[in-house]
Amino acid sequence: MAANSERPQSPAPGAPAAAPRRKAGRHRGEGQWAMGHFTPLNGNEQVKKDDNGLNVRTRIETTYSKTGFDTIDPADLRGRMRWWGLYTQRKPGIDGGKTAILEPEELDDSYFMMRVRIDGGRLTTEQLRVIGEISQEFARGTADITDRQNIQFHWIRIEDVPEIWRRLEAVGLSSTEACGDTPRTILGSPVAGIAEDEIIDGSWAIDEIHRRYIGDPAYSNLPRKFKTAVSGSPLLDVVHEINDVAFVGVRHPEHGPGFDVWVGGGLSTNPKLGVRLGAWVSLEEVPDVFGGVISIFRDYGYRRLRNRARLKYLLADWGAEKFRQVLEDEYLKRKLTDGPGPEQPVERWRDHVGVHRQRDGRYYVGFAPRVGRVDGATLTKISELAQEHGSGRLRTTAEQKMIILDVARDRVDSLVAGLDALELQVNPSTFRRGTMACTGIEFCKLAIVETKARGAALIDELERRLPDFDEPLTININGCPNACARIQVADIGLKGQLVTDSDGNQVEGYQVHLGGALGLEAGFGRKVRGLKVTSAELPDYVERLLTRFQDQRTDGERFAQWVGRAAEGDLS
Repeated sequence: MAANSERPQSPAPGAPAAAPRRKAGRHRGEGQWAMGHFTPLNGNEQVKKDDNGLNVRTRIETTYSKTGFDTIDPADLRGRMRWWGLYTQRKPGIDGGKTAILEPEELDDSYFMMRVRIDGGRLTTEQLRVIGEISQEFARGTADITDRQNIQFHWIRIEDVPEIWRRLEAVGLSSTEACGDTPRTILGSPVAGIAEDEIIDGSWAIDEIHRRYIGDPAYSNLPRKFKTAVSGSPLLDVVHEINDVAFVGVRHPEHGPGFDVWVGGGLSTNPKLGVRLGAWVSLEEVPDVFGGVISIFRDYGYRRLRNRARLKYLLADWGAEKFRQVLEDEYLKRKLTDGPGPEQPVERWRDHVGVHRQRDGRYYVGFAPRVGRVDGATLTKISELAQEHGSGRLRTTAEQKMIILDVARDRVDSLVAGLDALELQVNPSTFRRGTMACTGIEFCKLAIVETKARGAALIDELERRLPDFDEPLTININGCPNACARIQVADIGLKGQLVTDSDGNQVEGYQVHLGGALGLEAGFGRKVRGLKVTSAELPDYVERLLTRFQDQRTDGERFAQWVGRAAEGDLS
């Protein structure tokens, strides 16, 4: 019986038998506004009904920043502040075994993580310099590049938030709706407008979506977060398959370059790949179609149970055909053009690391920090290098990397040397290039294990042990089951949990997912029954696994392909 169905009642004695009762569908009572279900069905929905999350900014600026952390309303602290990119961070010294046991107020530190919204990953040197200065002055030097092209600070005091906002907004940045049940940062190709092989430049659409929808109260109360991607790159460089809505560059045989529309992707504990609607849209149509899709989510999305509130659940129940019909008939009021899907990418790496020629004859230079971790001083130096060697433009990527644009040929070597001096490698090892990690237990209240330091140490060990390994490979490390680091779609995905070591002790470790991929033959990784490793065993395990891959692979066989046919014993 569906969780939302009503319990059938027995007829009264002597009454005629009732007609067969039709089983209640999933849409009944799921908290869908379009179905007339406006009554809040969980605490989060009540908080949003009581006050729009966007309104908390006034209280931060006029009250909380002056009266201090202890005066913050709990509903603002653990709810509405997310609408402005603020999460309380984890109190130091709380081990992973207590993550699911302690109450929120026991996990909360009196400091915040702040996420800076960087739509399309586009930055100027001035913007990056300001981010670096904020990091050093207000965030104890912290600055992490995320896999959604943002930059995150830690150790932010509520007293400093208004000044940080003032400085960000003075250079055209903000933290508006960087978190919360809102339209999050829009992923965009980091080489939009400059790549020689680009199908279409989606930058205008990203800007127009931002102008029309971000910060608008009409779209700031969604059932859950809403993730968007727009890219015209044939490399499929914005992980379109795991976004709520994605616009993927394609060439229509009659209408020319435009976008293929995908909906309903997402990971976390119940991962689903997005599906094609089969619709081609022009660049000018993208903002309207975005508006239709996000409106469907707002109006028809499930609000009763928070763990079923992402768009992927609605899409799974409706199917692509019905979703497209509702989009066309109720929201766009017109039919969309049928169109082709994207071609398979010709390259495995999609992070744009290295030196690449632009369409104008200049070059862009992509480089790899360790697992997305940088610091304010380094960001300031990157800004200076970009200003000296380029035109003042930089990009972040969806793989926790950065790119400096518009570099003249005779300035490339000097720039590469400057980046190398900062330990930001332009020609990194497979392990430096392919390892990604979420925030982890250092700051995240949901985490169970360490991730950033573990990932950095793993890179060092694998570079030492397997110096000649040069096959493209991704290793994604996550501190909990929520998959912020995309563990299910990595070659080697590591989901943090407590495991039992050989002495019977509960220690930090990981459940292993193997053979996932996006872009090229997208699919979720294979879970081998009982395959878990302790943190201490991790370098040995990965070395053993990759050595077997090298010994057994056929010519041209990718790691994910080998995993698909390997015996379980060879994967353990």
